[in-house]
Amino acid sequence: MARTPVPAELPLLLLLGALSVTAAATASSLPHPLDPLAPAEITAVRAAVLASPLVPARPITFHYVGLDEPDKPDVLAYAYGGDTTPRRCRRRRLLRRTLPRRALVIARAGGQSHELRVQVTRNNGTSTAAAVLSHAVHRGAGFPTLTLEEQFAAVALPPAYPPFADSVQRRGVDIDDVLCAVFPVGWFGGDGPPKRVAKMLCFAAGATANFYARPIEGVTLVVDLDRMAIVGYRDRVAYPVPKAEGTDYRAGKTGPPLAGPQPAPGVVVQPEGSGFHIDGNTVRWANWEFHVGFDMRAGTVISLASIHDADAGTRRRVLYRGFVSEVFVPYMDPVEEWYYRTFLDAGEYGLGLWAFPLQPGADCPSNAAYLDGFYAGQDGKPVAGENRICVFERYAGGVAWRHTEAGFPDKLITEVWPDVTLVVRMVMSLGNYDYIVDWEFKTSGSINFVVSLTGLLEVKGTPYTHADEITADPHGTLVSENTLAIYHDHYVTYHLDLDIDGTNNSFVKNVITTRRNTGDPATGGGATPRRSYWTVRREVAETEADGQVNLDAAGPADLVFVNPGKKTRMGNEVGYRLIPAGATAASVLDDDDFPQRRASYTKKQVWVTPYNKSEKWAPGLYADQSTGDDGLAAWSGRNRGIRDEDIVLWYTVGLHHIPYQEDFPVMPTLSGGFELRPSNFFERNPILRASPASTHGHSANCSCDAR
Repeated sequence: MARTPVPAELPLLLLLGALSVTAAATASSLPHPLDPLAPAEITAVRAAVLASPLVPARPITFHYVGLDEPDKPDVLAYAYGGDTTPRRCRRRRLLRRTLPRRALVIARAGGQSHELRVQVTRNNGTSTAAAVLSHAVHRGAGFPTLTLEEQFAAVALPPAYPPFADSVQRRGVDIDDVLCAVFPVGWFGGDGPPKRVAKMLCFAAGATANFYARPIEGVTLVVDLDRMAIVGYRDRVAYPVPKAEGTDYRAGKTGPPLAGPQPAPGVVVQPEGSGFHIDGNTVRWANWEFHVGFDMRAGTVISLASIHDADAGTRRRVLYRGFVSEVFVPYMDPVEEWYYRTFLDAGEYGLGLWAFPLQPGADCPSNAAYLDGFYAGQDGKPVAGENRICVFERYAGGVAWRHTEAGFPDKLITEVWPDVTLVVRMVMSLGNYDYIVDWEFKTSGSINFVVSLTGLLEVKGTPYTHADEITADPHGTLVSENTLAIYHDHYVTYHLDLDIDGTNNSFVKNVITTRRNTGDPATGGGATPRRSYWTVRREVAETEADGQVNLDAAGPADLVFVNPGKKTRMGNEVGYRLIPAGATAASVLDDDDFPQRRASYTKKQVWVTPYNKSEKWAPGLYADQSTGDDGLAAWSGRNRGIRDEDIVLWYTVGLHHIPYQEDFPVMPTLSGGFELRPSNFFERNPILRASPASTHGHSANCSCDAR
């Protein structure tokens, strides 16, 4: 995906005073151990790193500053304590002993990538101090996330580069209309130490905001990001620059509205106010409670999701920590200007870095509340990210459950309960594509995970003006004159540390198996005319190899995560099952292809691994120019035990994208996802015990009419 230049108003730096090891705290309240780093903490971390003799080289550029969360057992003790301890007493007791606050810093200095862990402390609740605990130099493959500032600096170089100016002039493009973007080079083998370089491709904006639709095809620049200098240039081939006409997507630029009936506007009205409550970063709604965090690489992070079981009278754990681990987008044109476009958006660019302010009433409905996200800029100073996450109740006319009973001779009974859900949303505008990531919580105990794609296609300049002119593989669809939209994939991989009623879980495949009715009662059959039936064969995954599933190749099965130590009154193991909801594509690239080696985990949609705090990012910690040697597939290759263990689900939402003309100039939203649904987790339908607050003022529709 092409990358837009950083707008001049970003980043909006917070002016928090002089840089010193101690900075004024923004509040005296103690943070939750999983709260993202506050501006004062980021400032203190920056000062500690700059003051440390462990990194003497200058300048130091900060590529990642994020929470290094406490050890999981400590967080669980903080959050839940003993199951029988009253919440208020437990909370007061645990607040007196706050857990350590630490930051992970990845910085560049002296041509090296440095990893530092920094202790953050609050002094008497009035100031924040930090100290470096450890330091290491990264010696393996790969580089850290690109900063916004270095991309902004890089795209300013081409207009002043004489060979590029000549190429632009030869194509009849005004240099003042040119915008460029930074593209990672990927990894394609080679000997010798890698250089931290990127490629730049350029576009002609002119009379349209959709400059991605007007590529200056055939021209490639190479920039050394550490030296911030152009070190390579090639003008290989000149194709016509597509016209600006018909490419703009802005209102008022696309022509008058179509004649005929238009949808009527509508708004969400909640006369009694919203049904959810946000306390810091903790959200409580209906029978759910969870923590919402922000990370500059992952974007939204959901932690400590638990659900109140009204029948059991207790709160039960479902998800310890979950986030989008990576977004892999390989394009399918092998020519010189395209072969390396195999993006790892989270690791190379940072999902949180490319999350922009949500638009009230458009991105989120009028009943939404908003959370900010702060991150560190390249200089280490905190950057304000306003309205990065929204939370809202969704009233979409859905039905939670219903039944109409016509069996009584003298009456008709109808019971209908409306489906109201809670959505946590973030939108990332990663260059040309926009990703809408929703976490939807349901009173039934389900969590829906939805990824929606919209935005602009990545297109290639071509001499073709009609499909009849194409005689060879075009690697895409002709969507306009001189404009090919290239085939590509989207793989969105989630990291979900499930704690189904506790940390000791197992992964079970309930495989649907067809049986022949032999008429023998010993085999479950009977002397009836039925010739076949299906039943369930239960397979418990013992190792990581058993936990890998290609949904497209596997037969029909329920994939269930159970707690073998907890059972219902009926003797069933409590669990949650994974239900794909479309978008189950897996990679079809050859195993030895370099992009596939970097993202080999995309061959299967499901991976299950034992919990390891350091195993977060599917392509590894250093994604830029990574080789695949440190990532999900490599970790899982150890084939560790996963039965009755603390396990992690990695699930990939995958789409093969063949573009069509309706996707141009702007793509209507396309969605895919999956659901985690209770499976023998409750004794019965939990909505039956929903409180009036859970229906948010909407009474269940119950009628009993005489015939």
